[in-house]
Amino acid sequence: MTELSSSPAPVPVRAVRTESPWRRFLRTFVKHKLALIGLGVLVLMGLAALLAPQLTPYTFDGQDLDIIGTPQPPSRIHPMGTDELGRDALTRVLYGARISLSVGISSALIATLLGTLIGALAGYYRGWIDTVLMRFTDVVLSIPLLPLVILVSGMIRPSVTLLICIIGALGWMGTARLVRGQFLSLREREYVEASRALGGSHGRIMFRHILPNAIGPVVVSTTLAVGSAIMLESALSFLGLGVQPPTPTWGNLLNSASQWLQGAPWLAVFPGLMILFTVLAVNFLGDGLRDALDPRN
Repeated sequence: MTELSSSPAPVPVRAVRTESPWRRFLRTFVKHKLALIGLGVLVLMGLAALLAPQLTPYTFDGQDLDIIGTPQPPSRIHPMGTDELGRDALTRVLYGARISLSVGISSALIATLLGTLIGALAGYYRGWIDTVLMRFTDVVLSIPLLPLVILVSGMIRPSVTLLICIIGALGWMGTARLVRGQFLSLREREYVEASRALGGSHGRIMFRHILPNAIGPVVVSTTLAVGSAIMLESALSFLGLGVQPPTPTWGNLLNSASQWLQGAPWLAVFPGLMILFTVLAVNFLGDGLRDALDPRN
């Protein structure tokens, strides 16, 4: 008799669970402790700016006539002291955050939109369009940004809205070169060729297929541009070419405090620390986003 050979039992195949890009992004981002701290600092500053009327009983231009003439040091009633006009320094710092943060975020968004559009057109079409747009970008990049913004601001004396437009319109070049490089790399991929073969329009290919795959570096560039815009606005206001008093910004608060550095240094310390912490928080957040959006992770 021949023995019947029993076939081995089939090995169960385990389904491989693929992690979604959103979960992978969150998992990587949460590991970046400095990025979480930066995000928390920015959220707190944003809430403090929005809730300034509820957090302080004073108005930004309200004066205490009994202490006018000499800045008062920090106290229980005025935690950051007062300036020479009897105005509460904490209130002015909180209201100044509204202007400085709105200028930084809004101008960074404008610069990102302009840079993305120019970089996408140059990288996708190439040829003479790429040559013209990139040579124009190189010319603007060759001009130092701060003197150029000072010149424009000195000629126009901008309001908050106009200052946002000026900074945004003069800060798009880095994003344009970054997006151009991404489009040059992605335009030859198989999915782009497939969309082109199916009759997809140029606009659809650029903004529906290529741009979503290049969004990571654009997001990181936007966050870093916020910090640069805040620094630029503060520099302009410090020089008297930005938002004019009595509307407070961190920059013109530093300008007003410059004549009291010996007798009342707290007037310069608090807005200076706000600028420092905000820019550091934005940079930490940008580092975390860069690591989380890196495809190698």
